[in-house]
Amino acid sequence: MSTLGYEAELRSERSYVEGLYTRLDAERARVKGEFQAALRGNGGTAVERDVEVRALAKEAKRLDVADNGLCFGRLDTISGHHSYIGRIGIFDEQNQYEPVLLDWRAPAARPFYTATGANPENMRRRRQFLTRGRQVVDFTDEVFGHPGEDDRGDAALLAAVNAPRGEGMRDIVATIQAEQDEIIRLDHPGVLVIEGGPGTGKTVVALHRVAYLLYTQRERMERHGVLVVGPNPAFLNHIGRVLPSLGESDVVFMTPGDLVPGLRVTAEDAPDAARLKGSLKILDVLTAAIADRQRLPEQPIPIQLKDVTVRIDAETAEWARDEARSSGLPHNEARSVFAEIVTYVLTERALGRIGKGWLTRSDREAWEEMRADLLKELAEDEVFTAALDELWPILTPETLLGPLYSSPERLRAAGADQALLRTDGEAWTVSDVPLLDELVDMLGRDKAVDKAAEQAAERERKADAEYAAGVMDIMRLDYEEMDEDVLLRADDLLRSTELADRFVERDTRELVERAAADRDWTYRHVVVDEAQELSEMDWRVLMRRCPNRSFTVVGDLAQRRSAAGARSWGAMLDPYVPGRWVYRSLTVNYRTPAEIMNVAAAVLAEFAPGVQPPESVRANGVQPWSKRVTEDELTAAIEEFVRDEADREGTSVVIGPPGVPGTVPASETKGLEFDAVLVVEPEQILADGPRGAAELYVALTRATQRLGVLHQGPLPQALSGLAEAVQV
Repeated sequence: MSTLGYEAELRSERSYVEGLYTRLDAERARVKGEFQAALRGNGGTAVERDVEVRALAKEAKRLDVADNGLCFGRLDTISGHHSYIGRIGIFDEQNQYEPVLLDWRAPAARPFYTATGANPENMRRRRQFLTRGRQVVDFTDEVFGHPGEDDRGDAALLAAVNAPRGEGMRDIVATIQAEQDEIIRLDHPGVLVIEGGPGTGKTVVALHRVAYLLYTQRERMERHGVLVVGPNPAFLNHIGRVLPSLGESDVVFMTPGDLVPGLRVTAEDAPDAARLKGSLKILDVLTAAIADRQRLPEQPIPIQLKDVTVRIDAETAEWARDEARSSGLPHNEARSVFAEIVTYVLTERALGRIGKGWLTRSDREAWEEMRADLLKELAEDEVFTAALDELWPILTPETLLGPLYSSPERLRAAGADQALLRTDGEAWTVSDVPLLDELVDMLGRDKAVDKAAEQAAERERKADAEYAAGVMDIMRLDYEEMDEDVLLRADDLLRSTELADRFVERDTRELVERAAADRDWTYRHVVVDEAQELSEMDWRVLMRRCPNRSFTVVGDLAQRRSAAGARSWGAMLDPYVPGRWVYRSLTVNYRTPAEIMNVAAAVLAEFAPGVQPPESVRANGVQPWSKRVTEDELTAAIEEFVRDEADREGTSVVIGPPGVPGTVPASETKGLEFDAVLVVEPEQILADGPRGAAELYVALTRATQRLGVLHQGPLPQALSGLAEAVQV
């Protein structure tokens, strides 16, 4: 294309994109006006207006995400038809079925990512725009079958991977590659496992898959939302802008430690304890721990009633315990069976003693009166209630697990390893979360508490109704001077569903808030990132959260650091979705330059020799460096790196073993990326066994541009290829 031809094309494309923004602004203004009108109230009931306000708010959010990079490309068919591809879809004002901008998720947009010279899919050309704000500043063309010398189809991709990193992960809608697009649009109703080494884009592909599923299956998915589980808060903050930037907001982000609402996780278990808690064998421990709290009295417990003293002996309690256990009910719900048997035995004994010698069994009415009196006495007797609490206590997950962890005797009774023993039983760890969640179902509800809550809610409803009636009476008094027809209309208005809606408690929280606060909430789809770290018990929690078993699972077995994590995908998934999970791999590293990946690959070869490292798509000419320092020089060397990087554009991080000032552990950087990385004391990181090797591999592969290593002792053998040099 000549310079004059290019300039003319660029002006034409700028004009078209400016027109798209004009339509976007007009649509925003329309939605904003309707939103403001709905807030003021424009007819309909309160419920109808609430639905309208929520829908308009969601539409406004969808339009707001499109300001930057609204349109990023164009497809030309062999027949000469043009289709513009963008972040959202925009339709012609006169013909609402004719798109002037195709949503990147629409089937017609797929060739933008998948067409190749070998398989052009009836496409003649793919044009990719480079934009700044709302303006097209450049474009590159890839002409299928007839490429010109100026055609640079990978220019947008190379610009994206070389660009400095910001505070969060960016979407890749403009640069999705065919390998990634196939996974994003995969039509599979079960579990999809995406495995890939560092920098292959598996996380961002999974997030774009969520956006695609929400686009194609919105009606089925949006009422329940999507759950995204990531390894730590920093990672979730890093990826948190991707889906909103694609117009999707009905997504809950959690770490494994957040899966039980209201629980505060304060620590991480040692490897041995984490392995024990993560294994399904811990279910036997939990079952035994519950059984241990279902006690028999060592001595008969006397219950002093008005006319007689009765005793709860071991034989009675054992019969009641056997009946309660055989009921199949969870522990707290089975307490009613236990109490019923004990109550029956005590009333029968009391009746026999009280009525002996003067009351015959034929005096049925007298017997029943006496029985009713005894039942009432027992229900109100504090000693009897205390005895039930001792023999069959109402338990919460916390009141079962905390005392178990802090008692060697209880651990022995439950058949648990003493490695679980700790001083503060309720210093909850991430590994405790699936156990506490499991116990919610194993223990069941406290029906007495639930009944009290229902009664309180009913009293509140009655109070609201009385208040509403009072409002109507007051308004009638105010309207005494009004015309009768006006009064009737006012009275009718007050009695309408709007008044009822005003006093009926409705949950007005957004879906994300409601889902995050509700342990029993179920999602239509779940994304699990760094899934190799999840234990067998973690998977039980997630499967409960998604009964239809629709998952996108992202991970890299070579990066596993958890002692309880996955050694194979089948071991974790086959118990739940046998034959319903598929595996896809990503093999191209878009993040890490070849110079850095070669260093990391040497570490990978030592601890996972059978794993092939991903192939880097680029080299940047900057060689990783290492520098040996003394203990006194270490802090100054770290500070020098931080100062130098502060003067550069982009992000940086210092990664080191626990206890080294100024560093963060590799585990806290999983899934993150930085322009520059300094790894401190790699030999200490490696010293943590197989987990340490995985940690070092993670640390080395966080950099997108520059990598340095500081060490006091000799470099580990796997890093011997690093040049000992000054920082560059």
